[in-house]
Amino acid sequence: MHEVIIVGAGQAGLATAYYLRRQGIAPLLLDAHPTPGAAWHHVWPSMTLFSTAEFSNLPGMPMPAYDGFPPASHVIDYLAAYEKRYDLQVERPVTVENVTHDGAAFTLHAGERQWRARQVVAATGTWSAPFVPAYPGTFDGEQWHSANYPGPERFVDKQVAVVGAANSAAQIAAELSEVADVTWYTRAEPRWMPDDVDGRVLFRRNRLRALAILRGEDDPGADSDLGDIVVLPAVKAARDSGRLVATPQFTSLDEVTADHLIWCTGFRPALRPFRGVMDRGLPLHLVGYGDWTGPGSATITGVGPYAKRTAEAVARCR
Repeated sequence: MHEVIIVGAGQAGLATAYYLRRQGIAPLLLDAHPTPGAAWHHVWPSMTLFSTAEFSNLPGMPMPAYDGFPPASHVIDYLAAYEKRYDLQVERPVTVENVTHDGAAFTLHAGERQWRARQVVAATGTWSAPFVPAYPGTFDGEQWHSANYPGPERFVDKQVAVVGAANSAAQIAAELSEVADVTWYTRAEPRWMPDDVDGRVLFRRNRLRALAILRGEDDPGADSDLGDIVVLPAVKAARDSGRLVATPQFTSLDEVTADHLIWCTGFRPALRPFRGVMDRGLPLHLVGYGDWTGPGSATITGVGPYAKRTAEAVARCR
């Protein structure tokens, strides 16, 4: 019987484990990936953080310095070092398929294996639950999602449709516009953030917003008040050169004439294993699912206050 099991050993799970240790609780983390780094293994090759390393810290251990905006490999190395530094107990690869509760404790099921725990923290993120909207009609080409976009090499000299009006769509469309014939579909005109806004500015805004909400004060407003797209250098170059121009969204897949269709339409919380206990209103702790669980909680630095609050709630339930 474990006191606490955390499902997911990405940034949310690791931050929560750190604060649980400070509460005198040694959690077990179950992670679906074979090595540390969680969802950062799945981002497209050119994706980087929006801010520099000093704005991307988990509690207790700064991210090592990096010249510019760190790539995924730098983040993966950091998360691996974080696990090692705090000697966190992580079992992997474990894909939790179902979580049940018998009135006394939770049981977590993964194939033939089971674990028992008095409390469970869901920190599974969103990357494994990509969202694709339903449209009538058919598309005969190859379909992708930003979750499995492999980089530009596969699309050289092809016709590519990119769908979405936020960061992933703008970044992928900008990158592909250098090697392919790209049509960028959006439901409305793109909302660009000011050119001088990057993750550092957003970090400060999210921190102020989170503190205000935690104190019970008025919400000062989300990042989306500034716009939906951070104008990274490659995005700015594509936009300013005329290579990145939005086209009104199609109403049927029959209208899309392209070799490839890439959905950059976001993700949903990856909570399928927990649906049964959530539907019963049982005390499951949730960390790191974006604005749904707190402003900035899906970011490396932003998850800290919510991980701390969750650890305190777990300690109170002992």
